[in-house]
Amino acid sequence: MAEPGIKLNLSTSARRTALLGAMFLMATSAIGPGFITQTTVFTAQIGAAFAFAILASILIDIAVQMNVWRVIGVTGLRAQELGNKVLPGVGWFLSGLVFLGGVVFNIGNIAGTGLGANAMMGVDPKIGGAVSAAVAILIFLSKKAGMALDRIVVLLGAVMILLMIYVAIVAAPPLGEALKNTFLPETVDFLIITTLVGGTVGGYITYAGAHRMLDSGATGIRHVKEITRSSVLGILVTGLMRVLLFLAILGVVAGGTVLSSNNMAAEAFGAAAGEIGMRMFGVVLWAAAITSVIGAAFTSVSFITSSRTPERKRNLITVAFIAGCAIVYIFLGQAPQQLLIFAGAFNGLILPVGFAVLLWVAWRRRDLMHGYAYPKWLLLVGAAAWILTVFLGWNSVMGLAKLWA
Repeated sequence: MAEPGIKLNLSTSARRTALLGAMFLMATSAIGPGFITQTTVFTAQIGAAFAFAILASILIDIAVQMNVWRVIGVTGLRAQELGNKVLPGVGWFLSGLVFLGGVVFNIGNIAGTGLGANAMMGVDPKIGGAVSAAVAILIFLSKKAGMALDRIVVLLGAVMILLMIYVAIVAAPPLGEALKNTFLPETVDFLIITTLVGGTVGGYITYAGAHRMLDSGATGIRHVKEITRSSVLGILVTGLMRVLLFLAILGVVAGGTVLSSNNMAAEAFGAAAGEIGMRMFGVVLWAAAITSVIGAAFTSVSFITSSRTPERKRNLITVAFIAGCAIVYIFLGQAPQQLLIFAGAFNGLILPVGFAVLLWVAWRRRDLMHGYAYPKWLLLVGAAAWILTVFLGWNSVMGLAKLWA
């Protein structure tokens, strides 16, 4: 069977731009409000030893995403399409999980844009959230929505990294201690590591970049090198942001500041850089949240449409998705807590179920892989990572007990 090759008539430069956009979409989808909160809380808890957890999570994330991108990239099919080919109905089940989680968490992402706008400019969070949702909607209403999406996520990703570099420098963290703990940690907390993995490659985030990659046309065996490079670089961008945020918080904590407020990240930015630090926190939070809004919307809709769905129709569905989430946020002010727990629990099933499908395709379905000889080492690494995702999924489902506690 012939490989799919490039499905879209894109120039080399346009394809590279789209791949860069896919890489940053994956990275910025992971860097949301929860990402910032997790990193701050864990750094405050275990200090420099958090460096090892970051390193371990990055390695696991790379193992997952290299497999996800390669299988989806070589087959040229979306995760749910592969699921239905492996076992009819599995793809739709996966789509339901992703869409449900995407709706609930996107309400939270829009709330994050509101909080970011408030910290950045002092505007009412609901107004900030509504305006931010409108900005995201305008991107998908653009005649060149794909190009606009790619450029926006790359730009905002770069802004976040540059601001974090500044804050990390002025916070003056103990770099020697951080480096030592990266390889010889004073303490190892496996729960923290699994939490980080779930936050960076769990739920819809797993497929954000890979599904966008399909739109770039860089599919098929001939593009394996590009696919692999983009998947690894995307995780490294996420890791870089995590490291910079960790160093900034570590510098503040090591300096004697006790973070005790409900918004420890904002408190840390303020302690590191004063009033301008608080404004920078607002920019970082807003950028993290709006790119997550875009990523969640794009990926969720990609699971309820197919590769045959016209781009304009898909964009309009995405607009409706964002608008619906924004309306719920405006009326409620946040995603309902019980819904967050419910969606979070089912979100934990997305990675083990979807990843199992992809690994099965890599192992047993060479017809879907167009005869590609999948590297055994990559399959083994993926299988080891999958075992961890099962553990994550089990813990997430156990969280459902909180609904009836």
